[in-house]
Amino acid sequence: MAGLGRQETSEFSVDNYDAIRDVVQLCLDGEAQGDVAKLQQAFHQEARMFGDLAGTRYDVPIQELFDMSAESPADTGNYKSRILSITRLGDVATATVLEDGYWGTVSFVDFLSLCRIEGTWKIVNKTFAHVGGEPPA
Repeated sequence: MAGLGRQETSEFSVDNYDAIRDVVQLCLDGEAQGDVAKLQQAFHQEARMFGDLAGTRYDVPIQELFDMSAESPADTGNYKSRILSITRLGDVATATVLEDGYWGTVSFVDFLSLCRIEGTWKIVNKTFAHVGGEPPA
């Protein structure tokens, strides 16, 4: 029983959640600033992105997010983001994120899937919902 208690403490430690939060924040900062190095640090190289933006369906390798962010960073003056939740079990986690003011007027809710791979948390999937605003032409 003592061993089980110790394992539970390490599994549910603040440090584990902080590490996940830090990776998610790297993603948000990378998108806001168009910083591909931050995005590459946050995402697994084989990650994918899924969603719908103004009628255009996305099912693409994560490199397309990197390219889009470099060309058109999210923060044009009123971008705000907030991590709404993080759920973790073992080496997998999910994070729900709200982004407002993307490209000035667009709002998204993102669902990020993460895995701890060889001791490092990486985002392996980004699924997004366009919840408001019109994207730039």
